[in-house]
Amino acid sequence: MAVVPAPAPPSLPLSDDLGWSLGVLFRAYTKAAGFVMADVPGGPRGYQILATCVRDTPGTQLALAHQLGVDRTVMTYLLDDLEKAGLVTRQPDPADRRARRIVATETGRATLAELDKGLCEAEDRLLAGLPDGERATFRELLQRLAANVNLADPIHNACQAVEDIGER
Repeated sequence: MAVVPAPAPPSLPLSDDLGWSLGVLFRAYTKAAGFVMADVPGGPRGYQILATCVRDTPGTQLALAHQLGVDRTVMTYLLDDLEKAGLVTRQPDPADRRARRIVATETGRATLAELDKGLCEAEDRLLAGLPDGERATFRELLQRLAANVNLADPIHNACQAVEDIGER
């Protein structure tokens, strides 16, 4: 009986293809980030709301919905969940009593700090195949490319990049 040699292990498909490389990195990043944000009400959108409330001037619920590109009805439910978790509060807007400003609580600020730490650790694992100097160079080049592309085809909210992928 003739012995048939085992087939050679397949090379990585399309390993020299930019789209494939970006897709692999995007998939790994979204999985890692999803794990970090698993307990946040609303997941990534809840994180974006919390981050915006901590890092920007507290805006109204409607302004926040527009800024993040979230339907105002969906925003109401997301804020309800974040408020129940003690991460944000709705406060009357001094300029318009009908409107509510969304403000992060101390618990929300502490939660965001932990989430950011977890995201940094996830990014470190993702970039573990690069020495420190190359990591910094990769981040700088990626940010420059993203900024350049965004000038030509602007993304108006944080969710649009992923939503655009789903439409194709």
